[in-house]
Amino acid sequence: MADRTPPLSTAELAALIGSGEVDTVVLAFPDMQGRLQGKRFAAPFFLSDVLDGGAEGCNYLLAVDTEMNTVGGYAMSSWDNGYGDFALRPDPASLRRVPWHPGTALLLADLAWSDGSPVVAAPRQILRRQLDRLAERGLSAHAGTELEFIVFRDTYERAWDARYRDLTPANRYNVDYSVLGTGRVEPLLRRIRNEMAGAGLSVESAKGECNPGQHEIAFRYDEALTTCDHHVVYKTGAKEIAAQEGVSLTFMAKYDEREGNSCHIHLSLRDAAGRPAMAGDGPDGMSPLMRHFLAGQLAALRDFALLYAPNINSYKRYQPGSFAPTAVAWGHDNRSCALRVVGHGDSLRFENRVPGGDVNPYLAVAGLVAAGLYGVEHELELPPACPGNAYEGDYSQVPATLREAAEVWSGSALARAAFGDEVVEHYANMARVELAAFDAAVTDWELRRSFERH
Repeated sequence: MADRTPPLSTAELAALIGSGEVDTVVLAFPDMQGRLQGKRFAAPFFLSDVLDGGAEGCNYLLAVDTEMNTVGGYAMSSWDNGYGDFALRPDPASLRRVPWHPGTALLLADLAWSDGSPVVAAPRQILRRQLDRLAERGLSAHAGTELEFIVFRDTYERAWDARYRDLTPANRYNVDYSVLGTGRVEPLLRRIRNEMAGAGLSVESAKGECNPGQHEIAFRYDEALTTCDHHVVYKTGAKEIAAQEGVSLTFMAKYDEREGNSCHIHLSLRDAAGRPAMAGDGPDGMSPLMRHFLAGQLAALRDFALLYAPNINSYKRYQPGSFAPTAVAWGHDNRSCALRVVGHGDSLRFENRVPGGDVNPYLAVAGLVAAGLYGVEHELELPPACPGNAYEGDYSQVPATLREAAEVWSGSALARAAFGDEVVEHYANMARVELAAFDAAVTDWELRRSFERH
């Protein structure tokens, strides 16, 4: 991967700490759910002891459920091995200011064991490994993630107390592309846009979406690891800014029975000289590399669905005619397909429309790269594009439930070859834990259907 100029250099951080302008440094890493976990350090201590020496965190942080409960089934962390620590190694390339918190800087960490070896099941490490495989072929990946969210006038505390029911959306009707609709929440959107720019993200635009209160803020594509780092910083920051504004927002894949929150991921390749590598003189204007890479996406999509849709709620999006895909198909600018080819010439790329707003970007982009490499290594042939409505075509289907996706993932020789047994078993266990919790829960749907009438 190419060297990058970070949004904030360590020399600049030292100067800001010396002047008193920065007094707090957040060191964090993305967990299995794509959330940032870590510590806030007094800035002088961070500079003297942590920047070069790193810090520690309990290794249960990659072995808990969404509620932070310790659960069984994880090889890396358990009561049997004492729930020890792993090391948080700061990545200076990710250093940035955090404009929505006074006097604060943030940088991300990679995880390592006490002997210095990487924690291979850590999401950031999983992506690094796939990007290294790509680099062995003289290639690099650029990616863009398009996150949608729904804004509510309620605070997060009010939403919790209401059990997330009967909340007031920021818009009462479909405001897709509506300038008036985005204007209703522009103070919030403007803060998010401007403060993300202050954190080193390149903001492109904001637009309304279909579900009441639903919006999207788009950022410029970047190198794949950087895009994923930006994704988790943005997702955390947007929630924190919303809380400061006395409102709440959610990225969950399917809040209600209307349109879900998607996270379409665009990916393109460049060669060792930095030139775009997907366009060519072949059929559909693609290079042979792109045709094999895209064929790999189709071949591995069901196997890797757990990486794109990691939660029970993720699968509620996949409904015919919903703009969320059900068919493992590709097409030119065809939003009914799981894979949509867009752009032309140097901008030619594909979009995976399977992930929702709940996706862990590191895992998803790692899946895209691994799938593409499978297609390249085996020189897979790309089938014809879907010319019409993929919802009604005779195609293999995206897994319909987390249980199905987890079973396919666990039994996938392709996944084990690309990621290794440790990673496959780790994330299969994550799915089993969520399924067991859901299977034991009594839902609102059951109460409404059964309380009086059964």
